[in-house]
Amino acid sequence: MDVISIIRTKRDRGELSGEQIDWVIDAYTRGAVADEQMSALAMAILLNGMNRGEIARWTAAMIASGERMDFSSLARPTADKHSTGGVGDKITLPLAPLVAACGAAVPQLSGRGLGHTGGTLDKLESIPGWRALLSNEEMLNVLNDAGSVICAAGDGLAPADKKLYALRDVTGTVEAIPLIASSIMSKKIAEGTGSLVLDVKVGTGAFMKTLDDARELASTMVGLGTDHGVRTVALLTDMSTPLGLTAGNALEVRESVEVLAGGGPADVVDLTLALAREMLAAAGLPDADPAKALADGSAMDVWRRMIAAQGGDPDADLPVARETHVVTAPASGVLTRLDAYDVGVAAWRLGAGRARKEDPVQAGAGVSLHAKPGDSVVAGQPLLTLHTDTPERFEYALKSLEGAYDVAPAGTEFSARPIVLERVSA
Repeated sequence: MDVISIIRTKRDRGELSGEQIDWVIDAYTRGAVADEQMSALAMAILLNGMNRGEIARWTAAMIASGERMDFSSLARPTADKHSTGGVGDKITLPLAPLVAACGAAVPQLSGRGLGHTGGTLDKLESIPGWRALLSNEEMLNVLNDAGSVICAAGDGLAPADKKLYALRDVTGTVEAIPLIASSIMSKKIAEGTGSLVLDVKVGTGAFMKTLDDARELASTMVGLGTDHGVRTVALLTDMSTPLGLTAGNALEVRESVEVLAGGGPADVVDLTLALAREMLAAAGLPDADPAKALADGSAMDVWRRMIAAQGGDPDADLPVARETHVVTAPASGVLTRLDAYDVGVAAWRLGAGRARKEDPVQAGAGVSLHAKPGDSVVAGQPLLTLHTDTPERFEYALKSLEGAYDVAPAGTEFSARPIVLERVSA
């Protein structure tokens, strides 16, 4: 086997054999295939795709690169959720403790930001003391104590994916459906959860821009999960507009706590409850009422125990950016569009995301939204507030917001897309 031949095969739209896939994943994990070579192969996969057999073998090779976890010792059924990434997508933060408050165990392995989309671990690391890296024993202890845990995949869990995940972020290959599906499902299958709900984003701020692409990705992942004995279902959800009223790390943590306290933006609450009901049904708890667990404070209690169990202080002040810049409405009327991708790029350029896998992120950086599509606005009123510690970033961030929003004359009818567009099951 040699990597050049494998790259050429996929470059020339050929089908990789199972032996080629097994070899290249193993060799890349061991360091025998260089980053630039795997980058070339990832780009060839993005451009030319993989068939169902190749994706299944690629996923199996990723799983085989490391260990598999076992949660059979827990007294509760396990349920997990994964989002394909969006702007303002803080849903995991209130969702995991909410589902745990309803009786399931939630072993939530999460990732960092990819391009213009935020990362759950980056958000939670804005909480003083909170730790993303836990041993398997620590993860089980948090699950037993709090019922939910949100942490990074350990080095032993699909290590091939850990390397490739970071590489995709900085080589323009994030959007490749075979690589998205295998990345997500290799970790989730190796993690050992009994059931999985996928939140597949659709729209300008998502990696899947069209319903057809989202259906393809969802169907691929549901099939992979089902074939490996994991009860898997997917919701296709709207990502044409940012979720909630914030995009950024500490900003989104604050908003998530508002949801757990019984408030928060309606779209965040609605999607959190929809995913919670799917997770509870998949875990065999269809009669549990997540809305009640939000209202009575039990989900907040789990959040506080979970954060504390991972070294964080749930009462600590969250970081605030040193500098802000306000973008005002250009005219009076109805806000009819606020592009999720453009807002995500602005937050990324302000410091909420990274351009290289080694880059740090700013905890306080991001964008606050003062209006959503369908809202009436007055010329000159605040539309967005940009946050950063480095004000020289404002100019670059503002360029991404040129043409990001539309204001129509007062009285213009506006019809918002529902947050949940479709459901995909086995």
